[in-house]
Amino acid sequence: MGYLKQKFRSIKKFPTWIYWLPSHLMWLMLRTIYSFRIDDPHHYIENTKRAVAVSWHNRLFFFAVAFPHRVLVRTVAVVSPSRDGQYIADLISTLGLRSLRGSSSKQGAHAQLAAMREIQAGHIVAFTPDGPRGPRYGMKLGPVHLASATGVSIIPVSINASRVWSLHSWDGFQIPKPFSRITLTFGESFEVPSGLDAAGLEEYRKKAEAALMAITVDPQREK
Repeated sequence: MGYLKQKFRSIKKFPTWIYWLPSHLMWLMLRTIYSFRIDDPHHYIENTKRAVAVSWHNRLFFFAVAFPHRVLVRTVAVVSPSRDGQYIADLISTLGLRSLRGSSSKQGAHAQLAAMREIQAGHIVAFTPDGPRGPRYGMKLGPVHLASATGVSIIPVSINASRVWSLHSWDGFQIPKPFSRITLTFGESFEVPSGLDAAGLEEYRKKAEAALMAITVDPQREK
């Protein structure tokens, strides 16, 4: 068993076709065995063209399949350049969601420049701002820097499930239990001024963190 696990972990990239079945099975699951709804009071789905979206790392299970196709085609996700990030990038690509590879610790400058080009092209750039190592629910500065540099709004997004299994990982990765209620929730957007110093960036980092936590429902923490 140990040999097989080591062999599996040594594979950095699987053929893309391997992800087709699980990705489409997730799409089918979300729309058949769960009660799923979208809470978008500000009508971002219809009206938003350029933005920075933020969502916590432990909500990724249904992230790509929860969004309407018209949102996915104009969205690009910032994904860690790690091996696990490669798995995620390949999985979401089968659903039509493109990715940029980079994080706060690796290839960050390259990803930030690529993200600026995506914004300039009229796209939405999505971050998991507490990844890839945490701390859980801790906002990093990447989304704030990007919003400040490009003049677009930050939109907090959360996928909340009424009942979940939480893995023993740094983020408490959540897998919704069958027949639970799942909601894709959009919080109120806000802009980040340009030319901020370190103190100003930290102020808006805290604002972004608070805005995302305001729409985050965690059944494990509420017990």
